[in-house]
Amino acid sequence: MPSYTAPVKDLQFVLQNLLNVAEVDVPGYGDLDAGFTAAVLEEAGKVARDVLAPLNMVGDREGCHLENGIVRTPTGFKAAFDAMKDGGWTALDCDPDYGGQGLPYVMGTAVGEIFVSANMAFNMYQGLTHGAYSAIHAHGTDAQKATYLPKMVTCDWTGTMNLTEPQCGTDLGLMRTKAIPQADGSYLVTGTKIFISAGDHDLADNIIHLVLPNAPGGGDGIKGVSLFIVPKVLVNADGSLGARNAVSVGKIEEKMGIHGNATCVMNYDGAVGYLLGDLHKGMRAMFTMMNEARLGVGLQGYAVAEAAYQNAVLYAKDRLQGRAVTGVENPNGPADPLIVHPDIRRNLMDQKSFVEGARAFTLWGAHLIDRSKRSGDHAAEGMISLLTPVIKGFQTDKGFDMAVAAQQIWGGHGYIEDGGMSQFARDARIAMIYEGANGVQALDLVGRKLAADGGKPVMAFFAMVKDFIKENEDDAVLKDGFLEPLKKASKDAQAAGMYFAANGMKNPNDALAGSYDFMHLMGHVCLGLMWARMAKAAYAGLAAGGDAAFLEAKIATGRYYMARHLPATALHLARIQTGAEPVMALGAEAF
Repeated sequence: MPSYTAPVKDLQFVLQNLLNVAEVDVPGYGDLDAGFTAAVLEEAGKVARDVLAPLNMVGDREGCHLENGIVRTPTGFKAAFDAMKDGGWTALDCDPDYGGQGLPYVMGTAVGEIFVSANMAFNMYQGLTHGAYSAIHAHGTDAQKATYLPKMVTCDWTGTMNLTEPQCGTDLGLMRTKAIPQADGSYLVTGTKIFISAGDHDLADNIIHLVLPNAPGGGDGIKGVSLFIVPKVLVNADGSLGARNAVSVGKIEEKMGIHGNATCVMNYDGAVGYLLGDLHKGMRAMFTMMNEARLGVGLQGYAVAEAAYQNAVLYAKDRLQGRAVTGVENPNGPADPLIVHPDIRRNLMDQKSFVEGARAFTLWGAHLIDRSKRSGDHAAEGMISLLTPVIKGFQTDKGFDMAVAAQQIWGGHGYIEDGGMSQFARDARIAMIYEGANGVQALDLVGRKLAADGGKPVMAFFAMVKDFIKENEDDAVLKDGFLEPLKKASKDAQAAGMYFAANGMKNPNDALAGSYDFMHLMGHVCLGLMWARMAKAAYAGLAAGGDAAFLEAKIATGRYYMARHLPATALHLARIQTGAEPVMALGAEAF
C-alpha cells in the first residue's frame, strides 16, 4: 500500500519564507505565525496519514454503489468523514458568522493539499461543499445563508454544482433543463445533469445541489441561464428536514479513476428550487464556485503528483537494479539501488521541481484571492483571474505527466494494481478534464484573460517579473542560475502576446491555434518566477543560519527547473508563431 507523509516543511517554507504570511497586510494574516501554521499543518498531516491515506486504495477498489436509490460510499468513508467534521477541518476558512473558523483561504489551500494527496476522491465531498458554500455566501439572501450555510460549514449537509448535460458540456447555451416559476416564488426544476461529483452519498443528512437551468424570459442560449438551490431534502421553516425533493440518482458513472467519489447522473423531475442570485445571471453566480474549483483542481494536479513522487522516491532507494556506471555504490548487495542511475535522478528531479514550484504558485494564487476578498485589492483580483486558467490547465497537465513518471520508476510493478501507483495516474487524469477541460482553459486565457480590463493584469504580471529581475540583478548567486533564464522565458511570453495582438484580430485562428502552447508557456514562466523567488528566500535562510541541507536542496531543485524545464518556453513560442496554417491545413474530410 502506498504511504504518504505531509510535506509540512515545504509548506512552511512557502508560507513563511516565500509569502511571509505573518507580515502581510491582509486581515487575518497577522495570526499566521510560524508556530501556528506548523501546528495546523502537522495536525492535518496526522489526519491524512492515519485516517485518509489508508482509505485511498479502499475507495479505488470498492467504489460507490447505488442501492435502492441511495449511494453507498466505500468502507470506512463515513467514519472518516465524521472524523473530519469533528475535527473542524471542513470549517477551517469559512465565515465565523456561520460557524466557520475564519482562517484565510491560503491556509485552507495548504491543508487542502495535504488531504488531496492522501485521498483525492474522499476530499472531493468536502471540497465541492466548500465551493457551493462560497457561491451561496457570495450571492444568497440573508435567509438562504442562514438556512444553508451553518450546516454546510460543518458538512452535516454537503453541496454540489450541476452544469453538464448529456448533449452539452462547455457550451451551456445548449442546456435543456428548465426552471418554471411558481406562485410562492419557488421554481420547479426539470431535466438531467450528468457527471455530478458527490451527487449523492451516505455521508451527510442532506445535499444542497446548485443547479443551472434555463428560466423563462431570459432569451436563447446562455442568456436564459439562472442558478438555483435545489436541496435533496426540503428544509422546513424551522430549519428541520422535511419531505424528499423530486431529485434522484439515475446511475453512478463507471470511471477511470476517483472511484471513491460518487459521480452521478442526476434527474430533476419538477424538483423545488430557489433562485440564487439574480434571475438570468446564473453564470455570474456559478463562476464564484467555478473559479474556486479551478484553483482547487490545479491543486489536485500537483497534490496527487506529490503523493506519487513520495512513493517513487521510496521505491528508487529500495529497489536494487544494475550498478552505477561510475562504480559500485552498494558493495554489500547484489546490485545498486535505482536512485544511483542518472535517468532515474532525471525522472525524480522532474517530479520534485514541478511539485515544489506548483505548490508555491498555487499558494501564491490563494494569497491573491485573500488579498482580493479580504482587502478589496482590485489588482490582486485581476491577477488571479488571469492566472486561474494557467493554474488549472498547466498544473493538471503536468501533474498527470508526473504521476505517470512516478509510475515509471516502479517499472512493471507500477503497472500492477497491488503497488498503488496506477491509481495515482488514473486519479490525476480527471483533473485535466473537469471544471473546464484544459483546451477550454487555454482558450479562456488567450481569448478573454489577456484582453481583460484593457490588458492591465497581464501587463502587471510582466512588470512584476521585470521588477523582480531588476531588483535582484546585482545578486551574483541569483543572476546566472535564476534571473537570466527567467528573463529569457518572460521575453518569450511577451513575444507570444505580441504575436497574438498583431495577428489575432486579422485571423482569430492564429491566436487560438497557439492558445494551448501559450498556457504552457505561461505556466513555465510562473513556475520560473516562483523558483527565482524561492531561491532568494532560501539564500536568505542560509545567511540567517537556517537548515542548510533543506535550503541547499531547495536551491539545487530550483536550478534544475530553470536549466531543464524553463527553456521549453522557446519551443512553445516557436509553435505559436507558426500560426493557424499548419493546424488548419487539412479539411475535416481528410481526418
